[in-house]
Amino acid sequence: QVQLEESGGGLVQAGGSLRLSCAATSGRTLRFNAMGWYRQAPGKQRELVAYVTSGGSTNYADSVKDRFTISRDYAKNTVYLQMNSLKPEDTAVYYCNAVTVFANYWGQGTQVTVSS
Repeated sequence: QVQLEESGGGLVQAGGSLRLSCAATSGRTLRFNAMGWYRQAPGKQRELVAYVTSGGSTNYADSVKDRFTISRDYAKNTVYLQMNSLKPEDTAVYYCNAVTVFANYWGQGTQVTVSS
């Protein structure tokens, strides 16, 4: 059983910053091919924000490039999302995602609200 525990969401004014964290825990050794973040705003589909592979490659949604930075602590099986210059349109529930060869895991989500 793999659990993803997210933290760091909250309310921030436009232009502010937040840092999300997601720690993966399990009773066995974990090897994730990729870890990342998705988000879902009210009335919209869940969309990719960013991910980082086991080899360190990263990919970002165009809407967050140059504002968000994803990083990963491989020893701790933790992924971070540093979000700068936040905009009201970044308001959403942010979900952590971790992928192995066999399965795709999701966190429960953390709310990020950006006020104008």
